[in-house]
Amino acid sequence: MSKEERKRIYNLVYKNNIMQVHYSYIKVFLVIQAIVFSCLSVHSQALDPYLQGLIQKGINKNHSLKVNGYSEEQAKVEQHLAKATFIPKVTLNGSYTRLNDDITFDQNTEDLLMATQKLLIKEALGLSFNSPFPDGIELQEPENLQNKNILKSSVDVDWVLFSGFEVTNAIKASKHKATSLNYLGLAEKDKIAIQIITAYDQLALVYASEKVLTSSENYLKEQELFVKKAIKNGLATPLERKKIELAQQRLKGKQIDYQNKKNVLIEQLFQLTGEDRVQLAQMVPQLEYQQLSEELPAEKRNEIKALEETEMALHYKAKKEKSHAVPKIAAKGHYEFLEDDLSLLDPQWYVGVGIKWNIFDGTQTYLKAKKTELERMKYRAKKEEAEEMIALSIVNAQGNYDSKVQSVNIVNKEVELAQETYNLVNKQYKNNLVTINEVLDALTDLEQVKFKQQEAIYQQRRALIDLLHAKGILRY
Repeated sequence: MSKEERKRIYNLVYKNNIMQVHYSYIKVFLVIQAIVFSCLSVHSQALDPYLQGLIQKGINKNHSLKVNGYSEEQAKVEQHLAKATFIPKVTLNGSYTRLNDDITFDQNTEDLLMATQKLLIKEALGLSFNSPFPDGIELQEPENLQNKNILKSSVDVDWVLFSGFEVTNAIKASKHKATSLNYLGLAEKDKIAIQIITAYDQLALVYASEKVLTSSENYLKEQELFVKKAIKNGLATPLERKKIELAQQRLKGKQIDYQNKKNVLIEQLFQLTGEDRVQLAQMVPQLEYQQLSEELPAEKRNEIKALEETEMALHYKAKKEKSHAVPKIAAKGHYEFLEDDLSLLDPQWYVGVGIKWNIFDGTQTYLKAKKTELERMKYRAKKEEAEEMIALSIVNAQGNYDSKVQSVNIVNKEVELAQETYNLVNKQYKNNLVTINEVLDALTDLEQVKFKQQEAIYQQRRALIDLLHAKGILRY
């Protein structure tokens, strides 16, 4: 065979190999780009302890949850405030007042009091009414009604005996409000957990894509050596080498891009959990397939429970506002510690029971209760709408989950086929029946289908978390 014929045959074989290189290279990145930006979550049984720890750190760090927790505590404090209405209130009072002058009787009254005092003395001495008043007996001046220097110290006791059911309804409203906020917190925890698991599994997919890129890099290195030998023997031109170099540069760009994606995901996990970046960079997450062994019944979602509790809170709030028109009963007591500066008309102590009945307040009570009742109806409509949307999401999630499970089954068969093909080609190569390029092609196909398997597991896990969340049975 002449040199020209050998070169022509080599070019046909080599160009075919080059086309296979580009075809395989393109397949790799089409697969990677199609899935790397997807979202993912997973059921609790598939979570490793480190990921569970990240979720707990994220829950403890989240500011929205802290604000919600404070609001829940406020609602509990409102209950105690309402209950405290029935506890007697004790107040200590102290004051000093100086008047411009003493408060006394008028002159006529004082003259009358002095004359009466003389009559009483003469009667005590056995003297007649018309007898002159004896000398040497001092008369006592009438006391002031109020001295101009007034020093007082007293205690007051106020005790609500019956609030017209206003306090009772306020306590119930605050209780349901606190429960609603608790369910909202649980729903927020689900969202946080899903965000963390999403970033975690996206990172796992990036690691899987890096394995494919490494395999492609090794494949291109083998082709580069092949081309260099061919050029050295005069069987190829530098143009073929430039094509390999172009493919290598594109591969390097993709490697940089995925390294950036890895850094972004690590930073995202740091922002969500507060975990040390070095620790996050050292972990190597794995995607593991998990299938439900049986159909799990749906539970009421925390969002629905929160809406129900809010509706009940507004119901009791409306009753509280209506109770404003019911009579209220309260007791009051007062005691003066200092008697010296009391006026002649002031008692030292007193107790009493009073009733307050708001007969007509210009329809404000009715209008406030009506406004709250309309607000309650709004939340009832929101709850009904949410229940319809959740029922639809369960049907959709179930169908999507079944589809993704079947996709995993299909790609598993593809992996088996690719593995058997590689084993066969490798065996043939060892028996000198095929070239090394055919072995590398089979190996590349195997790596690509394994990555496709990771993609299928990724999508199945995403469908699983959607189903569990839709049914209200997501656990972590």
